[in-house]
Amino acid sequence: MDNKKQPLIAHLCMLCAGTFWGLMAPIGKDAMLHGIDGFDLVSFRVLGGAILFWLTSLFTKKEHVPVKDILLLGVGGLFALVFNQCCYTIGLNMTSPSNSSIMTTSMPIFAMILSFFILKEPITFKKAGGVLLGCAGAVIIITTSATSGNAKVGNIWGDLLCMSAQFSWALYLAFFKPLAQKYSLFTVNKWMFTWATLLIWPFTLGHITDIDFPNVPMSTWWETGFVVFFGTYLSYICVIIGQKTLRPTVVSVYNYVQPIVAVSVSVAIGLAVFKVTQALAVVLVFSGVWLVVKSKSKRDIERVRN
Repeated sequence: MDNKKQPLIAHLCMLCAGTFWGLMAPIGKDAMLHGIDGFDLVSFRVLGGAILFWLTSLFTKKEHVPVKDILLLGVGGLFALVFNQCCYTIGLNMTSPSNSSIMTTSMPIFAMILSFFILKEPITFKKAGGVLLGCAGAVIIITTSATSGNAKVGNIWGDLLCMSAQFSWALYLAFFKPLAQKYSLFTVNKWMFTWATLLIWPFTLGHITDIDFPNVPMSTWWETGFVVFFGTYLSYICVIIGQKTLRPTVVSVYNYVQPIVAVSVSVAIGLAVFKVTQALAVVLVFSGVWLVVKSKSKRDIERVRN
């Protein structure tokens, strides 16, 4: 592949992943209102992803993965799938699609904080201002949920779970980029999803067997299929492509796409309402993330000094 085209392809892939995840919020929420719940959906996601990635790997170049790296991919699966998907999907089941997606914009802020501790990236005034603005937006969303009895507005515990999912994803981006660059995207994903399935299904199998399958609408299974294929399989392909080329902070910025897509669709189809306080929260969070992204990195500062 032309090296000049790699960044463009990486950006397009991250745009697609953000769009799929944004659509997944209202679609997945609707599925969880008609026959299944958050535990069921996250179980279907990891198992469906594992099956699809293993099937795809049969038609790609075989790679030898030493046991050490298989175990490391298991740890990566904990952050990228088990903690991330469990927290987000169960949180989505409790809160509104718009709130769940708005909370995803906190991830670049988490990435900045983790970069300070892990990669020794400096925290400038611009970065600090971004963190304060983003946190203010998150607090507004959470307090709005806490004082509301309307399920379409949100739920404080669901919002906190969705935010925890972003922290877990930021940890994955910070620690596992070298591993993602070492192997093909299918090798990385098939092992991470396999580990996630082995870790999640023993705890959810009994719950899944209690599903009233004959009475679950066909539309729910189509929505679940969308979540598995587009919101999981294709999205994680796109993310690994982006992760191989782009810096973690740049990858995280594409979380912008999710609330734009999810809130627009959720309000349009009546799955959520949008309050003035939430609009203020969106402005604050977006402004905070913009400041974080615009601030100088460690490499930028060193380049100026030299």
